[in-house]
Amino acid sequence: MKKNLPIGIFDSGIGGLTVYKVLKETFPYEKFIYLGDTARVPYGIKSHETIIQYSVQNGNFLLKKGVKMLVVACNTSSAHAISHLADEFPVPVIGVIKSGVKMACKITKNKRIGVIGTPSTIDSKAYQRGIKEILPDANVFSKACPLFVPLVEEGWIHHKITREVAEIYLSDLKKKNIDTLILGCTHYPLLKDVIGEIMGNDVKLVSSGESIREDLINLMELLDLKSEDKEIKEDLFYVTDSVDRFKSVGEIFLNGKIKNIYHIDLKVTFEFKEE
Repeated sequence: MKKNLPIGIFDSGIGGLTVYKVLKETFPYEKFIYLGDTARVPYGIKSHETIIQYSVQNGNFLLKKGVKMLVVACNTSSAHAISHLADEFPVPVIGVIKSGVKMACKITKNKRIGVIGTPSTIDSKAYQRGIKEILPDANVFSKACPLFVPLVEEGWIHHKITREVAEIYLSDLKKKNIDTLILGCTHYPLLKDVIGEIMGNDVKLVSSGESIREDLINLMELLDLKSEDKEIKEDLFYVTDSVDRFKSVGEIFLNGKIKNIYHIDLKVTFEFKEE
């Protein structure tokens, strides 16, 4: 039965586990298959064409595993490839950017919204365009924060260097009188405490996992895809590089043990054609 098939999630690396964690808590009876393209991370510094190529390869792998829908947990892939994936793949595809935009627009009171993310996500202006579509008179302020990803993966969540870097990155945004800040990278929720302290209590933080939760609930109800099997299932995790590193860093993300991690080699040919 289609509704009992697993849900596929992919990210450029480990950060998508913050999305997985929220979704697993929300849908405990769903089986998830997670793919982290750890051999080719980060996507945030890659070209538009390369990001599409990698995203299609990731999606094809999960389709071969028989998933009923695809969650693009990577902000960079969502910014560059979501339309291509939605058009090409035979299953529903949902990305983190549209969900984050909707939540931010719902939360903001003064229509002054900040966005932080990888250079590629910020340069794509995907969040900026999405916000303007809903709130044409909104003011959007963005900042690329490339050092956040390696700091998180090093486990330096509360390190003084991480705070110093965050203060430098966020100093301009603090002057913009924003009341909402989108954490436009799946790694960034691990730094919510640090970012929240710097930005202050008056600024609401929007993370990918929390924002996509509501959209996935609605989509599964609309398409009648919620699993009827009421047993907790063991999820599967695939990575394109070191299993040991994914396990050690991933367990920090999930605050718990990870089982069933397998190494794969993505050998899928994809030729990008400019429209």
